[in-house]
Amino acid sequence: MDPARLRELLDGVRRGATSIEDALGELKDLPFADLGYAAVDHHRALRQGAPEVVLGEGKTAAQIVGIAQELARTRQNVLVTRLDAPKAREVCAGVPQMAYAELARVATLELAPIAPLGTRPVALVSAGTSDLPVAEECAETLRMLGAGVERVYDVGVAGIHRLFHKRDAFERASVVIVVAGMEGALPSVVGGLVAGPVIAVPTSVGYGAALGGLTALAGMLSSCASGVVVCNIDNGFGAACAAARILRARERY
Repeated sequence: MDPARLRELLDGVRRGATSIEDALGELKDLPFADLGYAAVDHHRALRQGAPEVVLGEGKTAAQIVGIAQELARTRQNVLVTRLDAPKAREVCAGVPQMAYAELARVATLELAPIAPLGTRPVALVSAGTSDLPVAEECAETLRMLGAGVERVYDVGVAGIHRLFHKRDAFERASVVIVVAGMEGALPSVVGGLVAGPVIAVPTSVGYGAALGGLTALAGMLSSCASGVVVCNIDNGFGAACAAARILRARERY
């Protein structure tokens, strides 16, 4: 249950339009519903402003469908990450309203209005086209969280003039998320250009000594640009959630 629905429910009780029994019926599954294989957290939207997200990796299609249906039963939006195409076909068959973004490996079900988060977009920067799966996971997550996205793709340090050509996007941005593999240098460059928050995401893209993203991770953690924060390897979802926390804090304070 999200804050808007809870306010609506409580206001209905106050006005006499909703009985106490009906309200208790809607609230009975707080804080979670036990499905046996999963304890679905219905209280998360009230605590954090967004409902529980389903990690598709490691779960069966049937488990994902069950969790999605439980979230949908309470009219919460559903976001499933790390969902490969074969499993996505089974999930979408079980939940026909579900949409699937194959590049991002993300499935979504929109049942409740998504309130806009922030007045300016998040600039989402990728070093290369090979980084797009991680960047698009980030973009889909930001969209479901209500944040606007301005994509600045394929502007890595091998052709730095491409980045400088897009500097106006950084001027418009509330937060900048930079996704890069190889040596992971791009967040340091961006961090030296902008004043606002910069979130770096290392990817597992790169040849041998890239070590599956460890080299990019180490480079970003060692950035000479002050204040660049770093997420885990390939964690576009986590970067989007971090940006959303920043935007929510700005709205609150």
